[in-house]
Amino acid sequence: MQQRDPEQVVRDVARAVAAAGGRAWLVGGGVRDRLLGIPRKDFDLEVYGLAPERLEALLARAHEVIDVGRAFGVLKLAGLPIDVALPRRETKVARGHKGFAIDADPELDLRSAAERRDLTVNAIYEDPLTGEIADPLDGRRDLAARLLRHASPRFVEDPLRVLRVMQFAARFDFAVAPETVALSRTIDLAELPRERIEEEWKKLLLQGRLPSRGLAFLHACGALRFFPELEPLSGCPQHPEWHPEGDVWVHTLHVLDHFAGARVGDASDWIVGLALLCHDLGKPATTFDDAGVWRSPGHSEAGEAPTRALLARITAQADVVEPVVALVLQHLKPQEFFKAQPGDGAIRRLATKVNLRWLVRVARHDDAGRPPRPIGDFEAGRWLLARAEALAAADAAPKPLVLGRHLIELGRAPGKEFKALLDRCYEAQLDGVFTDAAGAQAFVRALVAELC
Repeated sequence: MQQRDPEQVVRDVARAVAAAGGRAWLVGGGVRDRLLGIPRKDFDLEVYGLAPERLEALLARAHEVIDVGRAFGVLKLAGLPIDVALPRRETKVARGHKGFAIDADPELDLRSAAERRDLTVNAIYEDPLTGEIADPLDGRRDLAARLLRHASPRFVEDPLRVLRVMQFAARFDFAVAPETVALSRTIDLAELPRERIEEEWKKLLLQGRLPSRGLAFLHACGALRFFPELEPLSGCPQHPEWHPEGDVWVHTLHVLDHFAGARVGDASDWIVGLALLCHDLGKPATTFDDAGVWRSPGHSEAGEAPTRALLARITAQADVVEPVVALVLQHLKPQEFFKAQPGDGAIRRLATKVNLRWLVRVARHDDAGRPPRPIGDFEAGRWLLARAEALAAADAAPKPLVLGRHLIELGRAPGKEFKALLDRCYEAQLDGVFTDAAGAQAFVRALVAELC
């Protein structure tokens, strides 16, 4: 089936709405992005002057309509990035992100509808048929000033908006209006569901042009108290010879901004980004003044507990948490190994603990986050990655060449000794005693003969 052009579908819907006596406006991120010169991916239509049942029937004539939230007056056109909604009144009835009573009101005036939105830049309306812009909250002024400002005092009713401002500031490199910072200080994020928190942090780390912008906003509005593992980074000193950029918080912001300019565009970005956010969480507990030199011995190991605690607030995915923790624990290894020049066995063993390709990325961004020091080519990372690739260990630990079936073929019955024997074989493989199937067979035969 040929993919329909969403821009054309939006115009078709708007014409049908107009013929039925209503009016459709595009609003939200799609309008904001177009005005910024960014191709829009999503289309939010708000329809005025039609009752909910009539709107749904009208849409169903030409589209499969998915009811994604009848209580919210939101309909989605199947297979298209188009949401169609009625203007609505929202009344706060309980705490948290979902504590609203919603009443669709197709006769609501444009300004009242705009004031229930989060930010003025997301409350600009565009007629898809004429191109007319309606801007009841002066969102274009703030867009031109590259400023995020709350749409109304009702901003406080949805705590998720604090994190939305965080990721918007990072994605668009916008400042946040002082009055919005002040209002955000009054908002309690404690009851936000983790999956919604994760969604906003992903946008910060995976889409942010300057993650530092978003994190600086969290710091300024006091929202780091809801992510307390990050709070002690601010003011934690570092020796200026190694870290001329400032304290651990400043360093972390520089590291994340460098990462944002070098994302690879796959699932590893989420893991690497979180690891960089967490890589120095152990420094506040380990930093001390050693005769005028600030040192943080053992901060990688000390970072495990706060990393797990912070990640528990952001994600429940073990396949994310464990690799991030491993990267935090090992993030100094590329430099350490480069200085020590260990043998192949040490590199293979490191690959059993952490993905070495991801580790080099983490270490490279860590090294780069120290302005005004010039950013080099990170020789330690190039060296380690070349060694790892030569050993086929860059992306995963070497697979064991000796398995349980090999022991059974040599007459060993499954039992307690199996694990110990397999461990001895794998350790020998990591040490390079054998590197192929023939060598593995010879080694395991000799080992079994020795035990007989």
